[in-house]
Amino acid sequence: MNYTEIFVFVIYLVGMIGIGIWFFIKDKNGGEKTYFLGGREMGPWVTGLSAGASDMSAWVLMGLPASVYALGLGQMWIGVGLLIGYTLSWLFEAPRLRSFSIVAKDSITVPQFLTNRFLSDSRLLQVICAVVFLIAYTIYAASSIKACGTLFNTVIGMDATMAMYLAAVIIVSYTFLGGFSAVCWTDFFQGLIMLGALLVAPLFASTFINPETTASIPVNFWNPYADWRDIVSGMAWGLGYFGMPHIIIRFMSLGRQKDMGKSAAIGICWTTLILLFAVLVGVIGRMFLGFDETISKNSLVFIAMVRQIFPALISGILLSAVLAASMSTADSQLLAAASSFASDVYKPLVRNDKASDKEMLWAGRFVVLAISLTALYLAANPNAGSIMALVSNAWGVFGAAFGPAILLSLFWRRFTFLGAVAAIVVGAVVDIAWFTFLSSTGIYELLPGFVASLLAGIVGALMSPAPSDKVMALYDKAIKFED
Repeated sequence: MNYTEIFVFVIYLVGMIGIGIWFFIKDKNGGEKTYFLGGREMGPWVTGLSAGASDMSAWVLMGLPASVYALGLGQMWIGVGLLIGYTLSWLFEAPRLRSFSIVAKDSITVPQFLTNRFLSDSRLLQVICAVVFLIAYTIYAASSIKACGTLFNTVIGMDATMAMYLAAVIIVSYTFLGGFSAVCWTDFFQGLIMLGALLVAPLFASTFINPETTASIPVNFWNPYADWRDIVSGMAWGLGYFGMPHIIIRFMSLGRQKDMGKSAAIGICWTTLILLFAVLVGVIGRMFLGFDETISKNSLVFIAMVRQIFPALISGILLSAVLAASMSTADSQLLAAASSFASDVYKPLVRNDKASDKEMLWAGRFVVLAISLTALYLAANPNAGSIMALVSNAWGVFGAAFGPAILLSLFWRRFTFLGAVAAIVVGAVVDIAWFTFLSSTGIYELLPGFVASLLAGIVGALMSPAPSDKVMALYDKAIKFED
């Protein structure tokens, strides 16, 4: 147990809770829109960095490097696919989504937007979205909590289960208190920590590489084209961005449309560096550490590298990046799920649209708590799977279910409410079915799920009546929107 590293962790965790308390006090008179969307007042730097940090959870510091470390450069296609998808989502999806969400009755959640886009009085779409949110986000949050448990167990010898409880308490505390503003600002600072750690660790480790260790690496490790399925599945990861609610909600929160380009540039540059150096951690980690089954199984490449090279104070700061990655994603996921349940299920169905702002805030906070407890139970289960596996499952469901529906709603004037329902249901079902029965093909389930969802959305829209003149007018107004 290294007390210097523990001291650094404590300072870091206290700082995150402090941000939550600050925004709890600052926004105590704010309403539903303030808690769940920051009042649409986020600046370009916070929006750009928090969008990236909310995506790059512990898998980018632990899961992805471990995959490259164990399997070789064929795993780099995950990073390539993610970078392409992230760039396209900022350039094409983000500007329209912000405009459409404002014009469509000032929607503050993705399910609200999809319903209001068609001026529908039906709650069906919102309920379906909320169910998918609760299931997928519970799995996703479990991966972040599991990463924190692994970190504390490895670094300070703390029981992994107890460490998961501690991480869950910290994450819930500042999300519970501060809402969207606290989540975005903590993600902003955590994004800077993650970037610094990923830049420093592999560069220093490269100066300690053992030539004998490098010589023992199998030839196929260096071949990025060894398996075509790695390329196809890796590139398919990029499709997930178009339907990832906790990421695209950042697009909706930006204060001014004219800041979209600046936010996009910040977010894309940050993500490019993060993904590049995450792959380098895996490659250099294999050359520096050699292959170790324990390191591979527990996704410890980054942690082992940092602890072997740096003194305790520096390693504590760099390892805080793992906490940053875990928390910056878990908080965003919890808030997205809470906002969906509170605004899209509790308010319209349970309270018949009569809930006060204060009641909505507390409803959202209790959902945060409920999902955290369920995710904690899942993360503590020995059969839950690896960090990368949990992320992969949740990422696939979100991308397949929501990506095509959102893209069609933004870029096809003829798209309909029934088309959106069909796209979401078919995408989720095909993704889960492929994972359950056809994962042995080696093709990531997101790809067939996305394609099936896209086709279902088009067919469903064409088979249903054309949108009304009012819906067409809303689409045209959103296209021309300026603020």
